[in-house]
Amino acid sequence: MVPPGDIFGVIPIWIGIYLALLVALSLHGYLLYQRVFRLIFLGKTAARFDQPIKRLIGATLIVLGQRKVLQSVSLTRRDLAGLGHVTIFLGFLSMVLSYGILIFGDGAWRPFSETLLTSTGVRVFTSYIDIVAAVVLLALLWALVRRWVTKPHRLTFDLTRSGDAVIIVTLIASLMAFTLLTEAAYIAAGKGGPAASAPIGGVIARVFEGAGMGQGVANMLQGLFWWIHLMIILGFAVYIPFSKHMHMVASPLNAFFRRLEPRGTLSPIKDLEQAQTFGAGRIPDFTWKELLDGYACAVCGRCTDACPANLTGKVLSPMHIVENVKGYLVEHKSALIKGEAPDAAVIGGAIPVQALWDCLTCGACVYECPVTVEHIDSIVDMRRYLVLEKSEMPEMAMNAMMNMEQRGHPWRGTTFTRSDWYKGLDIKVLGETQVSDIDVLLWVGCTPALEQRSQGMARAAAAVLKRAGVNFGILGPQETCTGDPARRMGNEYLYQTMARQNIETFNRYNIKKIVTICPHCFNTIKNEYTQLGGNYQVEHYTELVSELIRQGKIKPVKTIETKVAYHDSCYLGRHNGVYDPPREIAKAIPGVQLVEMEPRCRERGFCCGAGGGHMWMEEQGVRVNHVRTGHFIDTKANTVGVSCPFCLQMFEEGITAKGVQDSKQAKDLLEILVESLE
Repeated sequence: MVPPGDIFGVIPIWIGIYLALLVALSLHGYLLYQRVFRLIFLGKTAARFDQPIKRLIGATLIVLGQRKVLQSVSLTRRDLAGLGHVTIFLGFLSMVLSYGILIFGDGAWRPFSETLLTSTGVRVFTSYIDIVAAVVLLALLWALVRRWVTKPHRLTFDLTRSGDAVIIVTLIASLMAFTLLTEAAYIAAGKGGPAASAPIGGVIARVFEGAGMGQGVANMLQGLFWWIHLMIILGFAVYIPFSKHMHMVASPLNAFFRRLEPRGTLSPIKDLEQAQTFGAGRIPDFTWKELLDGYACAVCGRCTDACPANLTGKVLSPMHIVENVKGYLVEHKSALIKGEAPDAAVIGGAIPVQALWDCLTCGACVYECPVTVEHIDSIVDMRRYLVLEKSEMPEMAMNAMMNMEQRGHPWRGTTFTRSDWYKGLDIKVLGETQVSDIDVLLWVGCTPALEQRSQGMARAAAAVLKRAGVNFGILGPQETCTGDPARRMGNEYLYQTMARQNIETFNRYNIKKIVTICPHCFNTIKNEYTQLGGNYQVEHYTELVSELIRQGKIKPVKTIETKVAYHDSCYLGRHNGVYDPPREIAKAIPGVQLVEMEPRCRERGFCCGAGGGHMWMEEQGVRVNHVRTGHFIDTKANTVGVSCPFCLQMFEEGITAKGVQDSKQAKDLLEILVESLE
């Protein structure tokens, strides 16, 4: 990529280079501000500037290390697209480095590259760039075949098949092609030096020579190809703000400003009593981070391809949620910049209302996203607007929230009280015993206390803790819902009311350590009560029990001959990273053969269908829990092991609906463990 001679033999080459660079960068910056950042700044504030060193390290791993892209690579799922992306990305970075050294460096001062790298270094670097250009061309060809011929499911959506993708591929391919052609013409012109060592350029040069090209023509073509190459580079920079490749600029920022808390944490509405608006129904109601998400989106389809709601035929597509908010922002930018309210609505217009209620908040979309888009935040914010501003919600969701307000739990119609499950059991109840008498508060939760099938989990938990000698107690009738269902369904006001009530109860009894049965309670008390001043040591029962087994305080002895397929609860696994403790419990039980629901296990576990308040909402079309039950049946296991009362209920219903209740069963790990202790 040696620069050609002076322009018309008179104007120094560096003047042309840097003048073109100045024009391109000026246009790039202007367009970025006008088309992107000016619109993002319409959003409200978001606290994303804390822990800058941690943010920078993480962003570096995500962007330069391509960590989240590589996590999608799988031989078992036959998904190698991540390797292709990494190849193109690293090739592009290499090219950018070569532009800095060989174009902008040597263009200003010819000996720059040899001074920086030495002649041997330039020879090696030129050969490397030459090979990279060829490899990237092959990767681009593979990308085109995948997108337009083999077409995996995630590339069949309208957004992923836009013409913009072809333009981008063409531009990158042109850069690589003109890199090779420029080197070939340079060599064919008989110019020596380290830059003449390009291997593939040398092959093309011999083709030129074999076709009868003279050195004079080759010299002219080298200059022409070089300038075309430079114009493509600078034209690419100007085109970026118009294209889906805006994610090249926005995704590093998005990675830096990513959520540092566990994935299951939602941001609160601060100063709720003084808030003028609730949730996001207009563009200024979204945070700037939520608006940035739209520009960071690479339109790869991974989020929608992983979404259980979408995979069962629901309206929801996480990719379309993010892209449609951005599309609305761009379409109505003139009115929004003036502070005017556009005639078209965000919710019910750009975003279908049903799509918002389809969401299970399982986090599969967020996990799969290579550019750290946080889809759930936007969806829940729009639910907040519907519930708190418009009083619009599904009837069953409204009934559940009314029951939480009136009775402290979402189980409308239950005939049980919170005291029924432990009748006849010798369990310490705070208020009836001294606080100093307990070391651990067992947080039972609404479902294990009030739903008949799940009460077995509560009794099993108490039995296991007793057997291990854990000094624990419960709140009994003083326990009320954590507020998790209300928060996920959009009723932030009800959530904060219930959370503050529980925090007051914990503090009154000077509670330090809490063990939960339900992963949803675990996530809420551990990660979200801290936002309201409730700071406690919180564990899910699987964490405590697996540790007790390791310590020898619990010794499963009775053989339980069963093959167990373990199901990862979204709020225990994907949202909080607890994967091994449940499996350690299962493996410790004699006779239990543990199998996985591959490939839908661990980080890629498939939701049971109850998250996001869907335990209390009617589901349309194919039921998510029926699909998940099918995954269990496919393992040939006779027991599906769970660690969540919601999951237990969903599998119970799924097994019955599939008509396999005579040969299949759903059990919580605690229930299996208790059988082995007897």
